Order: sequence, then structure tokens, then C-alpha cells
Amino acid sequence: MTTLNVLPPPARRAVLRRRIRLLVAATITYNVIEAVVAITAGAMASSAALIGFGLDSVVEVASAAAVAWQFSAADHERREKTALRVIAISFFALAAYVTFDAVRALSGVGEAEHSTPGLILAALSLVIMPFLSYAQRRTGRELGSVSAVADSKQTLLCTYLSAVLLVGLALNSLFGWSWADPVAALVIAAVAVKEGREAWRGDACCAVNPLAAASGAAPAASCGDACCATGRKDAP
Repeated sequence: MTTLNVLPPPARRAVLRRRIRLLVAATITYNVIEAVVAITAGAMASSAALIGFGLDSVVEVASAAAVAWQFSAADHERREKTALRVIAISFFALAAYVTFDAVRALSGVGEAEHSTPGLILAALSLVIMPFLSYAQRRTGRELGSVSAVADSKQTLLCTYLSAVLLVGLALNSLFGWSWADPVAALVIAAVAVKEGREAWRGDACCAVNPLAAASGAAPAASCGDACCATGRKDAP
């Protein structure tokens, strides 16, 4: 059975595009604040998980900048591969650093301390990110934007990482299980490797980052992944 994608009228589409831009701006702004707080608190508490969480936020902002560079050209499709490579390398660098730091912590070098700012940040992200993801997904589906829907899934991923971080920090604070922090960091590193591999292969062509969604640009014509098909089916 064929699913028809009925787009809203032009006036409604303009409202939805403005809403997506606002959601994108809010998401990027929060990611910047999240990165500064997490990295600072992580350095003070020698927390590999907090530093990894903060660096993941940096990568999200950096990938948005790469996509902005891609779409600054008239023929943006020619820059797509380079932009994806930049994103992938950023994720791999994050994974390498966090893994090295986590292994050092597990070996007894620089055990993580209690971090109240880290616990508050993880709890806030666990509350805020699902709402941002839901708003992005709902708006993207109504607009028929695959990139906006895909980006909402990236925002939701941050929720899962927040939960992992919160558990690791809480176990360390409550029971003195210092090993929980680097284990949480290794989970974050594994997610970063997965994201990097998908970007390197080009599987993320449908998951264009925030600025692509804000521009209202459609995914590249060569994108034929299942994620694209899923996004189109989900659209109302």
C-alpha cells in the first residue's frame, strides 16, 4: 500500500520552518552550555564520563558547522562526502580520547570524584532532551522533512547518553564505585564509534544535522537508505 505524503499549505509550512529554526537554535545553544559545564566539571572531578559527555556535545555542534559549510555552496551535494568525513573523524577522535581516559581510570590512575554539577547536568539533560526531540519530530513530520525527523533521533540519543552518565555518576557518588564512571565513559565511546561509522559510510545522509533542517534543504537525491524510507512513511 502506498503512503501519500500530503504537505501542509504554504502559510503553515512557513510557520513550521520558523519553528524548526527555533528548535534548532535551542538545541545548539543547550549543547554549547552542556559542553562547557560537562568538560569543566569533568576536569575538576577527574570524570572520564563527564568529559566524554561534554565532548559529545562539542561533536554535535562541530557536525552542525560542517553541515553549514556544506550548504553554504550552491552545489552542496559535492561537499556532502567531505562534511560526513569531518563528522566521522570528530566522533572517532572523541571515542579514542574517552577510551584512553577511561582505561587510565580503570587502572587506578585519577579516580573520579563526586560531582554535583555533573549530576545536575545529567538530570537536566534527561528531562529537557526528550521534549526537544518530540517537538522536532512532530514538527518535522508535519512539514514532511526527513532531515528534521532524523535530527530528532539524534537529540533523543543524547537522552540515552544522559541516562548512562547519570547512572555512572550516581553509583560513584552513592557507593563509591569509582569504576562506574569509566564504564559509563566506555559506553559513550562505543556510541561515538557507531555514529562515526555511520557517518563515514554515508548512512547519516538522512540524518542531516540541525542547520540543514533549519534551511529546509532536502536530503541528497542519492540517499536511498531505509532511514529515508522510514522518515517518509512517518510523515503525515
